[in-house]
Amino acid sequence: MTLATHAAAGLGLLAAPADWPLALGAIAVNQAIITGAGLLPRTTLLGPNLNRLPAAAIARREIALTIDDGPDPDVTPRVLDLLDAAGAKASFFCIGRIARQYPALCRAIVDRGHRVENHGDSHSWMFAAFGPRKMKADIAAAQATLADITGQAPRFFRPTAGLRNPLLAPVLAELDLALASWTRRPYDTRCSQPYTVYRRLANGLAAGDILLMHDGNAARIAGGEPVILAVLPRLLQSIAEHRLTPVTLSAALT
Repeated sequence: MTLATHAAAGLGLLAAPADWPLALGAIAVNQAIITGAGLLPRTTLLGPNLNRLPAAAIARREIALTIDDGPDPDVTPRVLDLLDAAGAKASFFCIGRIARQYPALCRAIVDRGHRVENHGDSHSWMFAAFGPRKMKADIAAAQATLADITGQAPRFFRPTAGLRNPLLAPVLAELDLALASWTRRPYDTRCSQPYTVYRRLANGLAAGDILLMHDGNAARIAGGEPVILAVLPRLLQSIAEHRLTPVTLSAALT
């Protein structure tokens, strides 16, 4: 759409130079739409984006728990214990540079039946402003790290906070990765109220939902405990009461 708009504007200027304000206006509107889309993590305007599980997974009453910003040496092991106790599987979007610090934790995630996915190497808040070369280098570095540590190449990528630009889709296609966002987001990196976080995830919970939580950078409740550890047991109980099955993203797409 962007290339077509720019091309049309260019041809219009050649045909009618006096109409340059209209051409520039069209380009400005197009750029505003593209920029705005990059600020919407769940949108598909910039390319394929898994924000809900496919029909086959919905028919099987599956949901996906996705857990970002780890591995965290204090939080991740306890999250794994809670998942094991509930018989639930999850996808952990791990940061490459953190994974290199705690490789045993990444291996433990996989050894316990979960998946490690790609959350970038730097987890830079400027990721959405990266050019294609820097973007590819950052994602590829994490991909190499996580594949080497776990023995499994990640299949999915999620950018920092889900923010991106139009250059990401071709980069992911080149790296054989799929973009994954979420259906439900509890803002648990800044909300320290367990009930609020739980309600944002559980109200209206349905088959096909992709839930986002954080083991790394989790907000802390009174007393200092990460909010995910206060919310996850109750959330897993609600999932069971709804007769839903938490699976990895990879399993949901089989």
